[in-house]
Amino acid sequence: MANQGIHDPRSEHAGEPVNHGRRRFLTATTAVVGAVGAGFVAVPFIKSWNPSERAKLAGAPVSADISTLEVGQRLVLEWRGQPIWIVRRSPEILQALPTLDDQLRDPMSENPEQQPEYVLEGDAHLRSIKPEVSVLVGLCTHLGCSPEMKAEIRPEPFDTNWKGGYFCPCHKSKFDMAGRVYAGVPAPTNLVVPPHHYENDTTLVIGVDPQGAA
Repeated sequence: MANQGIHDPRSEHAGEPVNHGRRRFLTATTAVVGAVGAGFVAVPFIKSWNPSERAKLAGAPVSADISTLEVGQRLVLEWRGQPIWIVRRSPEILQALPTLDDQLRDPMSENPEQQPEYVLEGDAHLRSIKPEVSVLVGLCTHLGCSPEMKAEIRPEPFDTNWKGGYFCPCHKSKFDMAGRVYAGVPAPTNLVVPPHHYENDTTLVIGVDPQGAA
């Protein structure tokens, strides 16, 4: 009886049912807000791999303007969910490529699954339509890691006689600047050359062979 006359505001709602729908709404709203926040963080990375709406379509060709691509530079695009490396090679690199044959597993690119035939016409050491421009799928053929580009001819910790190329720090695979794999490394085959052609002197199209171009 000592509590008679004392008003407890909680007693007004004591008999009311719990609004589970509102709880679920608030919980879901919190989760959505968290997801949106994570999405904004991811957008810059995603956009960096999707330069155009066309690139988002499965298998759609991707065009690249290489007019400003300088010697030693790499342009990265996405095609079919894969990073495509476009590199302008220096005259020194082109001269060095034929000297590496005895260090490579497949110097003449005899595995037909790794490149279209037309990139071997002319000088097979280059694996390219235009000698100075290399086009490769930037995934190591060992476990699909993305190798680092080491384009300069200079001693490297992993090779004191390095002539430029790609090095995969994950498992130490090495490739030259034509994407040819060195012998004695985990990667079993050369880097893949995707189908491509030149629409004009400065426009490269990934995903369509020259004979398939309009």
